[in-house]
Amino acid sequence: MTAIAPIVLIVDDEAAARYGIRRALEKEKYQLVEAATIAEADAIVTTLQPDAVVLDVRLAAESGLDYLPELAARPNAPSVVILTAHGNERLAVEAIKKGAFDYLSKPFEIDELRVTVKNAVDSHALRFDNARLRDELAGTTSFGELIGSSPAMKRVYSIIEKVALTGVSVLITGESGTGKELVAREIHRRSQVSDGPFVAMNCAAMPNELVESELFGHEKGAFTGATNRRIGKFEAANGGTLFLDEIGDMSPGTQAKVLRVLEEKTLERLGTNQPIKTEVRIISATNKRLEDEISKQQFREDLYYRLCVVKLELPPLRERSSDILGLAEAFCRRFAAVYGLARLTISKEAARILLAYSWPGNVRELRNCIERAVVLTSGEEITLENLPQEISSKSMQIQQSAAAPDSVSTPFTADFKNDRRIFEREYIAKCLDRCGGNVTRAAEMLGMHRQSLQHKLKELGLQRKFTL
Repeated sequence: MTAIAPIVLIVDDEAAARYGIRRALEKEKYQLVEAATIAEADAIVTTLQPDAVVLDVRLAAESGLDYLPELAARPNAPSVVILTAHGNERLAVEAIKKGAFDYLSKPFEIDELRVTVKNAVDSHALRFDNARLRDELAGTTSFGELIGSSPAMKRVYSIIEKVALTGVSVLITGESGTGKELVAREIHRRSQVSDGPFVAMNCAAMPNELVESELFGHEKGAFTGATNRRIGKFEAANGGTLFLDEIGDMSPGTQAKVLRVLEEKTLERLGTNQPIKTEVRIISATNKRLEDEISKQQFREDLYYRLCVVKLELPPLRERSSDILGLAEAFCRRFAAVYGLARLTISKEAARILLAYSWPGNVRELRNCIERAVVLTSGEEITLENLPQEISSKSMQIQQSAAAPDSVSTPFTADFKNDRRIFEREYIAKCLDRCGGNVTRAAEMLGMHRQSLQHKLKELGLQRKFTL
């Protein structure tokens, strides 16, 4: 069983240009289609719904820039990479503000084209996943693109609502895989600059020497390999939101330059002293404790206070265990549709394992686990055999140590709801009995924080008095 290859549409009125782009991308396992005019492109977008479009700005007497808003307004809109002539960076910035994912200046390097198109395809897949999940979550509480009804997530939703319209800088903390970028996008969507661009950059995903070029842009010849001028993320995000992921991995030298941009609201591209005004909202994220990095002199204290007007901490999945089965159901539906399967259910045994596991990789790990299970299942139900062995074995150990019951009175289905509540109530009660009513020991056995377990006891109506 294999996934459908992403579709990439190449729109250029020059046959030689289309041929060159096709040759550069044909080894990347895409379905490549071409169009010479906007009319041809529009017909292809309507029928094939491509994942990404490589669109030249100038198409004979037509304008790719004018076509952008129409593309962006379509259902399941593709990610658009705009091609501009050298020296037309102003058009590139305008294109991003109109909804383009990224841009390339001609002539461009083949590797640069491949990386940019791959990022565009991946971005479309993420947006498509989120949209599908929102449509399919009939019984699960959601907040924009965020999923979950646990007390911990409701606190996150409350903070988002309070800070979104203020324009203050927000620092999102939490373990890897908890969904920090989704939170940043939701803040932007509800903000006063929601019509502006949302530009994201992972500060840990590239060498330090390239980070400043990506942030501030560069002029042609600014360094070896700088064959064209490039607009940086700050400039591209002007009038919108710049999301700096893994800000704790930024070098001290780059931190100083970012602080200066935030204070003076101007930047200089590498290779020039020409100041450029910029007005952006900064949302940053890290899985590190920046206070510790400050004490080790690895992070600037003055930058920290610029970034952290409001701190929003995302809980790990193990601290919102009541959301696990709802998320699993959503991912199950999503991947069943992707791989062309009928609606799948999750067996009672598999659901028990999912609940018992501690999920060190958080929502990202759960998503990968469910995708694997959907691919491996041969029936209409995800069973214990479809789950990764390392997850099932660790969960079994926890259940055995807690003397988990062999069976639960009400069977699980993919609908969960009342069945899930009954199972959680019985399972947690068994663990507490095993620990003599000691909440702290039971929390350790369940892989939860004590406070999270206390919230869960209140939520499930377990009114017994337990010791700490």
